[in-house]
Amino acid sequence: MLFDVEPNRLEQLKELASILAQAIDDRPGIRDLSQLAKQYRETLKEIEQIEGAVEEDDEIGNILSGRASDGKPGAIRKSRS
Repeated sequence: MLFDVEPNRLEQLKELASILAQAIDDRPGIRDLSQLAKQYRETLKEIEQIEGAVEEDDEIGNILSGRASDGKPGAIRKSRS
């Protein structure tokens, strides 16, 4: 065994986010970029959940939570031009 103590989940996710960010910075092809970006967003979301980053009094968090409970997407677009 290489480690005396296995890293906890949060540390692993932060390391994964760093690896994904570097892979995105290396300018992969469009197909790989979309997959990397999706995984990066999901990883950041899980980190925020573990850290408790979204608080009840967070205005943007409240808006997105309200949209999610109404079955609307998280992105807010005024126009699609």
